[in-house]
Amino acid sequence: MDDQSSTNTSGQAAPRELPPVDVEVIEAKQLMTMIPHRYPFLLVDRLVEVRRDHSAIGIKNVSVNEHFFQGHFPGHPVMPGVLIVESMAQTAAALVIATLAPGRAIPIVYFMSIDNAKFRRPVVPGDQLRIHVGKNRKRGNVWRFDGLAKVDGVIVAEASFTAMIMDEQAAAGSPAAGTPAAGTPVQ
Repeated sequence: MDDQSSTNTSGQAAPRELPPVDVEVIEAKQLMTMIPHRYPFLLVDRLVEVRRDHSAIGIKNVSVNEHFFQGHFPGHPVMPGVLIVESMAQTAAALVIATLAPGRAIPIVYFMSIDNAKFRRPVVPGDQLRIHVGKNRKRGNVWRFDGLAKVDGVIVAEASFTAMIMDEQAAAGSPAAGTPAAGTPVQ
């Protein structure tokens, strides 16, 4: 995402400048005012380098005390890939709120699709995930993102995903909000 480039007049790729960082750090306490997730399902500890309407980096410190390690897998703890994708989605949801209005009501986020998910190496206790998400496009309340998860600068997972952002009242009144066609709530 940060390696974007464009073609200059000589036909060679030239690096594109990133928009400036709008917010240096969003800590967990503030994150919980932005997205509905709570421990043990809040899978982002903080956001850094937030570029509104563009990108953000989420940080997840993976501890041996994570609830999912009890069963995934005893004696060989590995963070489930689906939870790595969930951490990407939570980082993206916080980026959406930082973009739209940090003080607005906590939205409900519905996954619409997850594409091209790849898991390159296991994430284990002691790892720090750096979750890079970038907005690919936005149409109405539907946002498309590209995500990369890295440990020590090495890509461990990647995915593209689409989410529908709804405020809680709209989600409660929408006949499609709870059906499979509308997506599964990101909890």
